[in-house]
Amino acid sequence: MRKLILSVVLTIASLTANAQMRINYGDDSPLRKLQYAEVAINNLYVDSVDEQKLVEDAIRGMLDKLDPHSSYLTPKEVQELNEPLNGNFEGIGVQFNMIEDTLLVIQPVIGGPSEKVGIIAGDRIVSVNDTAIAGVNMSKEEIMKRLRGPKGTKVALGVVRSGIKDLLKFTVVRDKIPVKSIDATYMIRPGIGYIRIGNFGAQTHAEFVESLEQLRKQGMHDLILDLQENGGGYLKAAVDIADEFLQRGDLIVYTNGRQTPRSEYKAHGNGRFSEGKVVVLVDSYTASAAEIVTGAIQDQDRGVVVGRRTFGKGLVQRPIDMPDGSMIRLTIAHYYTPSGRCIQKPYTKGGAKDYAMDMVNRLKSGELTNADSVHFADSLKFETLREHRTVYGGGGIMPDHYIPLDTTLYTRFHRELAAKSIVIQQNLRYVDNHRKELKDRWTSFDEFKRDYEVPQSLIDTVLSEGEKQNIKPRDEAELEKTLPYLRLQLKALIARDIWDMSEYFSVFNESSEMVKKALEILQDS
Repeated sequence: MRKLILSVVLTIASLTANAQMRINYGDDSPLRKLQYAEVAINNLYVDSVDEQKLVEDAIRGMLDKLDPHSSYLTPKEVQELNEPLNGNFEGIGVQFNMIEDTLLVIQPVIGGPSEKVGIIAGDRIVSVNDTAIAGVNMSKEEIMKRLRGPKGTKVALGVVRSGIKDLLKFTVVRDKIPVKSIDATYMIRPGIGYIRIGNFGAQTHAEFVESLEQLRKQGMHDLILDLQENGGGYLKAAVDIADEFLQRGDLIVYTNGRQTPRSEYKAHGNGRFSEGKVVVLVDSYTASAAEIVTGAIQDQDRGVVVGRRTFGKGLVQRPIDMPDGSMIRLTIAHYYTPSGRCIQKPYTKGGAKDYAMDMVNRLKSGELTNADSVHFADSLKFETLREHRTVYGGGGIMPDHYIPLDTTLYTRFHRELAAKSIVIQQNLRYVDNHRKELKDRWTSFDEFKRDYEVPQSLIDTVLSEGEKQNIKPRDEAELEKTLPYLRLQLKALIARDIWDMSEYFSVFNESSEMVKKALEILQDS
């Protein structure tokens, strides 16, 4: 036991050598006390205990008393955390959704292993290696586990295809499948490009450069950078993307901690979008790496920020790998914007529950719906570095142009339909039944976006399914409020299933107040 603890301590010590940690092995040391407690429980407790879980619970207990973002992850949780950020995983390469208990292929990944063998949108995968996965109430996680596997391994799939009587059989050779972190790239108006980044992963910068080049070829000179609901990711990805907008030597972000000296990240001066107007869209779920990019662009007066105050996640976590593949993510410093604002919102050590209620408290206080409800003390005033505009610290990035949350847009009736997945499920059924005629009729997305109207039959199907599950509007007024947004959502989902996510956001963005404000700024300036 002593050897195990010593091994872990030495691992941590090697990772934190700069901190000059001093470990005391005397009988009165906290480490010795912890060791005694674990040995006593494991050997003397009345019932048998899981020693592994005992130690994990002890680690979690220590971390729970610190900040809200220091955490312990099991080996499985480490893998799940890293997968979307690493930029790829190994599998068969399909986008899919579940209709009841059957896997429906939305799209095969272009050039991926499934497309290569002939799997197409609308196919239903009903068996994997002769094991039925449809009609057996198998969880989505279990199905994914069966479909994924090491690159080069083979998997036999049984597929049901509309219009084909017999079961189709395919042998797919698994491969690396890219995980895209950029959700949408398109020209939203002549001369104005739109890029939405979902997270900051290992490949985000390369994807971003590709998006910029694609839009430039279409005549882009100004850009809307959408970071709404972007929960962050890798610091390096954020720095690299901010670098594309700034001048040589411009400070992007700096970190500082008790045992971690100040570390600055500056632009190299060879950015691909150092000219041209920029508007950044943010909301209350824009966090971490996304706040670094937003803060750098705002503080350097490189662009305008539109939306609502961002999440306020400005704590730097250092991953400490444990021998069994688990990990401690330990907060070692704070992030600061170029003007000196600390991105992290206030918190109480050990107060994770109160911290988690922050969004609810913002809504109750009126912050999300009324700009006048947002108040900052004079001590939180900072100045941007070029134009000396007033910006505010105290947690998160406050936008230059505030856009209130429209709480009337999304009715209770719509929320309940969405919560039961009724809208998604009925849309999938509709597209599945009409895929060929939709693709034959709407060969041009621009024409679809301009002229397509969601059929009343689809609306009626959604309402009917809701009624079956006892989900009804309170009155005619609530129904009338629900229908416009429901039609918009269904049209966007159909566009996604026939084309891709860029088309989905292209439909949705036409009704977005944030996007409208961004276009107004870019077109009027």
